[in-house]
Amino acid sequence: MAQRWWERAIAAGVALAVMTGLATAVFAAGNEAQLPRFAVLHADKVNLRAGPGDRYPIQWVYLRKDWPVEIIAQFDHWRRVRDWEGTEGWVHEKMVTNRREVIVTGGIRAIRQAPDHNGPLVARAEPGVMAKLLECRGDWCRIEAGDRTGWVQRSDIWGVSPNENVP
Repeated sequence: MAQRWWERAIAAGVALAVMTGLATAVFAAGNEAQLPRFAVLHADKVNLRAGPGDRYPIQWVYLRKDWPVEIIAQFDHWRRVRDWEGTEGWVHEKMVTNRREVIVTGGIRAIRQAPDHNGPLVARAEPGVMAKLLECRGDWCRIEAGDRTGWVQRSDIWGVSPNENVP
């Protein structure tokens, strides 16, 4: 039996929608699969577990939203994370988001107005200060800590890879 023109149009539309959906899913999965990558905790209370599932014991409880972590492995809906002090464990994928925060490491660090050792001083940040990561250029990253925005050396913060391009 011959197929009517509108049946062919519907079939073509369904096929296009399925292919587009699959392409979107593959693209999203490709970005999601990039490891390691940095993210932040999505809630004020996040359980760090010994393994990828609710049946594993809780090893630690994070009590600060936007705490930066590095995702180092994935299993189903679980992400193995590491924090700036080296603590590792598993959290549910809903507990992390791709926003970026960094932590000042080492000693007291200069935040400058420009990405230059001679740039005017904006502020000084103590170790452990959290800041929003805005961009990185070469050895410098622009951060926002409280009401201060400026540049800090990439090596003085945790939460960005040494050669990572952050637009």
